[in-house]
This record gives sequence, C-alpha cells and structure tokens, in this order.
Amino acid sequence: MEKESALQKPPAKPLSRAERQRMLLRADIIQAAFEEFSAQGYHQTGIADIAKRLGIGHGTFYRYFKNKRDIFEHVIDDVTARIAAVLVEDNAPTAVNNIDDYRSQTQRIGSRLTKIMVETPGMLRMVLFEATSIDQEMTEKIMAFFDWAANQVTAYMENGVTLGFFRKDLDIEATGHVIVGMIITTALNFLHSTDDKEMQKRISAAVLDILIDGIADSGTSATLN
Repeated sequence: MEKESALQKPPAKPLSRAERQRMLLRADIIQAAFEEFSAQGYHQTGIADIAKRLGIGHGTFYRYFKNKRDIFEHVIDDVTARIAAVLVEDNAPTAVNNIDDYRSQTQRIGSRLTKIMVETPGMLRMVLFEATSIDQEMTEKIMAFFDWAANQVTAYMENGVTLGFFRKDLDIEATGHVIVGMIITTALNFLHSTDDKEMQKRISAAVLDILIDGIADSGTSATLN
C-alpha cells in the first residue's frame, strides 16, 4: 500500500487568482475575436477592432497572441471544439445498438448542429470561406478537421455494421466522407437561404432519410416505416 501511495500523483496545485484572471482574459479575447471575425471577416478585422470590443490596449492583446493570424487559429480551434462537443456521451459513435436509437441519435445531433448554425452563422463563414483564404497551412488545418469529421462518421457506420443494423457491404470510409459532404452542402444552403426555413426543414429531412434508409440493413429498414 505504501508503494502504491508513493506512485500516486500529487493533487494539482490550485491556480492563483492572477492565473485565473489571465485564463479568463485570454478566453475573453478569443471570444471577442470570434465575434469580430464573424461580423467583418478575417481580412477586414484588425487587432484594433478586437481590442476595442473588449476595451483593452494593443499591448494586452500581444501578451497573449502573436498577431491576427495566431488568434484566428485559436478561434478556429474553439469553433471545432464546439462542434466536437456535440458528438459525445449519448451522441458518441458507440452509444446506440439498434436502428431506432440511431435514428433518435441522428436527430439529436442534427438539432444541435442546426442550433450552432442558427446561433453563430458567422462561424460557418469562417470555416467554409475565410479560413481557406489565409494560407496553405490554415487550409490544411481545415481539411484535417473535415478528415476528422469523416473519421467520426466512419465510427458511427462501423458500429452499425458490427451490430447488424447497417448493410454489411457498406463502404464505411467512403460513406463517412460522403456524409460530411452532405453536411457541408447543407451548411452552404443555410448561409445562402437563411430565411427559407421550409427548405432548410426539407433538406434536413432528406439528409436524415439518406442517413437511415440509405444505409440500413434490409432486415431492419422495414421497422422504420
């Protein structure tokens, strides 16, 4: 027992008040940058705009970030983390074990992603348009995120094939990329026709049908009608 106790990690040292304040200010700067980039776009936003929104000086900004490119990368990381947070717990790839639960899960994920799009449409513009116009490194970062998303979808497909409620001949890797493509197209339509709620509803329903009927095993698809 003494040996096990010796191997245990000591409790984390609590942050000082000054450290907590620095962390909060850093998060506030990222949020302010997100709002400015969303409203004006990357190329039209200056460090002065971000600092003014938060009521801080340029010197304070540069204590936390090197330049506009640096903070934009942190904003993109924050955006992708928001999306990734949708795919956990009851929405994780292995959280369901039958086609009915998968349908409910897909509806939940769709609703939560739609909520993000409605609340922060500027986020979509940043990821789909702004980020890939900066430099090759940022473009690669966005493409890596899309690859990650496709791998996540592949995990859902693999779970369904393994448990028998998806077709056994399903090309799960290719299907993952196709589904991400459908989601991107849906997001583009949302940006182009923000006020056309009826069309958005129809597209969401069509995507859901494809995600269910298009890949369900024939033995389980009959239970969906």
